[in-house]
Amino acid sequence: MIADPVGRKTPVIDFHAHMLEPEVFRASTNKTVFTGFGATPAAAPRPGAQSLMARMFDPAAEIEDMDARGIDMAVVSASTVLQGTSWADPETDLALCRRCNDQAADWVARHPARFVGSAVLPLQDPALAMQELARCVDMLGLRVANVSSSYRGIYIGDPLYHRFWAAVAERAITVWIHPEGAADPWFQRYALWNSAGQSIEETKAMTSLIYEGVMHRHPGLKVVMAHGGGYFPHYMGRMDRNTANRPDTVKNTGGRTPSDFLRAFHYDTCVYDPQVLKVLLERVGADRLVMGSDYPVGEKDPVGWLRSAGVAPGDLAAIAGGNAARLLGIPVPD
Repeated sequence: MIADPVGRKTPVIDFHAHMLEPEVFRASTNKTVFTGFGATPAAAPRPGAQSLMARMFDPAAEIEDMDARGIDMAVVSASTVLQGTSWADPETDLALCRRCNDQAADWVARHPARFVGSAVLPLQDPALAMQELARCVDMLGLRVANVSSSYRGIYIGDPLYHRFWAAVAERAITVWIHPEGAADPWFQRYALWNSAGQSIEETKAMTSLIYEGVMHRHPGLKVVMAHGGGYFPHYMGRMDRNTANRPDTVKNTGGRTPSDFLRAFHYDTCVYDPQVLKVLLERVGADRLVMGSDYPVGEKDPVGWLRSAGVAPGDLAAIAGGNAARLLGIPVPD
C-alpha cells in the first residue's frame, strides 16, 4: 500500500504484467510467424530470457515477485508478443484466446486480492471478438480487454472495429493497448521491432483511434496505452500544424486537433527514461498515468523508479495505484 498526501492508503497496482498459457505459447511458437523473438520461423529465447519466461506460467511465481517489488495487485495480460494468436484462422484464434482468458479467470479466482484479469480477443473477426468479450465480462468477470495496435494490417480505429468500440463503451470496459510486435522485416534487424517498432505501433494505434473518430464518438472510453503511448504524445506540434493546413483531416473529430485528445487516453509509465516520463506527466497530467513495470522484463522496482524519476509526492499514490483503482473499479479506503 502507498499513502496519498492526506494519509489515505491505496493499493500499488502494476498495469503492465504479462502471463503465458502453455498450450497457446506452444501453438504460437511452433508456427512460422513473427512472434517477437525474430523473423520467421521463431527463434528460441536466450537462456536468461527463458528463466524469466518460466515465471509467466506460474501465478505463485508472479506473486512472489510482486511481494518482492512492493506490488499489491497486477493487471495480468497474455503476452501477445510471445504468444499472439492473430496468425491463426478466426476459429482457431478464438479457441486460443479462450484458453488465455480461462487461464486469466482462473488466476483471479485463485488470487482475487492480487490479480485483475484481462481478455485477449480474436479481433481479426470483430463478430467473434464481441462474442468472446461478452463471455469474458459476463461469465468470467474479466475487467480489461488486452488489444493489439492492429490485426493483419488493419489498425484498431478502422471502421471495421467501430461496433466493437461501441460495445466496449456500452460495457465501460477498460482497454489495454499493447502491440503484438512489428511484422515489417526491416524491424527485425537489431531487434528494432521491440525498441522503435513498438513505439511506432502505439503511435499508429492512437492516430487511428483519433482520426477515425472513435475517441470523439465515445468520450468516456477508458483506453490505457502501453509504453507511455510511444512517440505520439511527444510530437503534437507537427500533428496540430497539419490540422491547420488540412482541416479536412479532422472531419471525424468534430474539428478538434490531435492534441485535444491526449487526455482522452491513459498511459503507463513503462518508458525507461525519466525525462520522457516528465514530459508525459507535464503534457497529460498525473491523473492520466498508471504504473507499468513490463513484468518480468522491465523495472524491478517500479515505485522506486517513479520516485527516482522525480514524481512529486502528491502525485505518487495516484500514479502508483489510485488511477488504476479508479479505472478498474477497485475500492480504495477513505
